[in-house]
Amino acid sequence: MKKNPNLQDFFKAVLSLKTLEECNMFFDDICTIQEIEALSQRFEVAMLLCEGKSYNDINRLTGASTTTIGRVSKCLNYGDGGYKTAIKRVKESQDD
Repeated sequence: MKKNPNLQDFFKAVLSLKTLEECNMFFDDICTIQEIEALSQRFEVAMLLCEGKSYNDINRLTGASTTTIGRVSKCLNYGDGGYKTAIKRVKESQDD
């Protein structure tokens, strides 16, 4: 992704949030309910793919289309590693 200054400011804003409540408030303000649901669904799909679940199982569990599942899978396999980093950190925080 290009180093767009507006995008970098947005990422800095996200990183500045300190609690789940702050994160909820920020995303409630900046995104529609549908956008938040789509983002969270993609992350859930990524987590299930990392667990080795099949496309059919993921579709059944999340309602995500096979197109969405395939897109997330492509990012997991050929992307920049963002999903994998986030999933690892979420799992580490759940272990605490």
